[in-house]
Amino acid sequence: QGCTQKYIVKNYFYYYLFKFSAALGEEIFYITFLPFTYWNIDHSVSRRMIIIWSIVMYIGQVSKDILKWPRPLSPPVVKLEMRTDAEYGMPSTHAMAATAISFSFLIATMNQYKYPFELGLVAAFVFSMLVCLSRLYTGMHTVLDVIGGALISAVLLVLLYPAWDMIDHLLLTSPFCPLLSIVVPLVLCYNYPKLDYYSPTRGDTTTILGAGAGATVGFWLNNQYAAPAYTSENFQLGFPLITSKIVVVVLARFFVGIFIVLLTRQLMKSVVLGMLGYRYKFPIGDLEARRRLEVEVPYKFITYSSVGFSATVIVPLLHELLGLM
Repeated sequence: QGCTQKYIVKNYFYYYLFKFSAALGEEIFYITFLPFTYWNIDHSVSRRMIIIWSIVMYIGQVSKDILKWPRPLSPPVVKLEMRTDAEYGMPSTHAMAATAISFSFLIATMNQYKYPFELGLVAAFVFSMLVCLSRLYTGMHTVLDVIGGALISAVLLVLLYPAWDMIDHLLLTSPFCPLLSIVVPLVLCYNYPKLDYYSPTRGDTTTILGAGAGATVGFWLNNQYAAPAYTSENFQLGFPLITSKIVVVVLARFFVGIFIVLLTRQLMKSVVLGMLGYRYKFPIGDLEARRRLEVEVPYKFITYSSVGFSATVIVPLLHELLGLM
């Protein structure tokens, strides 16, 4: 396990297409697309997507470590990724995330913006299909893993959809929201299913729940002390009437926001790891120490909750100061 295989790329179109598609189910996509939606498209759409994404990914990650179905054997498949090879295979969380994000975006926007529903449906299907196929191409999942992940995500969407508005309202208005948004994910992370060997699933789950927790606290604070979510008239990007001026504003918002988000992540990583290293007496570069429960959970939760909070509170304030609202 962990060994690499030599391979020859015979079709560079498929190779780069599916390598790119695989990235659409990873952190680089989450940390760009979800904040972009919040900064430029619609706050309510972004809130729903982040909540659905957090729930779906937690269930998917935990299911892997409960079912313990192995990934495809290599050989015969060639694995193009090694980081997640230590994880179990069923269900594919890439397939779950792609299905949840694309179809929750479609459902949340179809009644707010004027665009052909068929076009949105095709776009959601193509997006999720590309990510699903990429997991087969890269040798990381079986067909059953991918189908199982997509189906679980679809079922969760159907079950959660009737409660979307109620959940959104409670998260914005309940005085208990900040406390529960931090305590519940932390409890879930500390009580994550234990394995006989180290797997990145617990750390990835903590990252996701931490980002969701920080964002949720940000949503609540914005609604309480900035502009109430149900009455604000803030400028947001609509699909029609996209002009060159709007494009410039959108890009400026995005690059300013991503800079702050990445800066926050790097700063908090250094600070939190330094504090934990001092507390538990290990050097920051000690990978084994960073994998321990008492280090990994607070390190990743604090870091990424800070990222979520920064994206929903600090960045919009900076946008306003820079006249980008």
